[in-house]
Amino acid sequence: MDVVDDGHCFICGKDNPIGLKAQFIIDPEQRRAETTVQIPEHFQGWQGITHGGIISALLDEICAQACMGTGMQVVTSELKLRYRAPVPTGSTIRVIGEVVGERRRLVDAKGRAELDGKVVAEAEVIMFRLG
Repeated sequence: MDVVDDGHCFICGKDNPIGLKAQFIIDPEQRRAETTVQIPEHFQGWQGITHGGIISALLDEICAQACMGTGMQVVTSELKLRYRAPVPTGSTIRVIGEVVGERRRLVDAKGRAELDGKVVAEAEVIMFRLG
C-alpha cells in the first residue's frame, strides 16, 4: 500500500478549499515537525470552542509529518489523546510532533498543541510503517 498526497488533506492540502492548509517545519535530524495554524470559526464544536476532533487531527498529522520527515511512509495505528484546555476558535496554535521510538514496523511519536505557550492537548501516537 502506498499513501498518495493528492493535495486534498483537510489539515495540509493546498487544494482543499475549506482546509487548514498547514505548512510544516521538518527537522529530520531531530525527528521533529512543527506547524502554526489559525483555527477558523467553521471548525467549532461548542460555541466559540474548536472541536476536539480538529485538535486530534492536528496532533495525528504532526506526528505523521515527524515520521515522514525521516523518510518513513506511515499510517496511524493508535492515538491516545489528552485535552488540557479548550481552544477558542480564531486562535493561533503551535503543534509539535516528534518520533520517540521504533519497534519493528511500529513507530512511537508524541505530539502537543500549545496556545500562548501553554499545552492545551497532547497525544501519544503509534504509527504503522508501510512497505
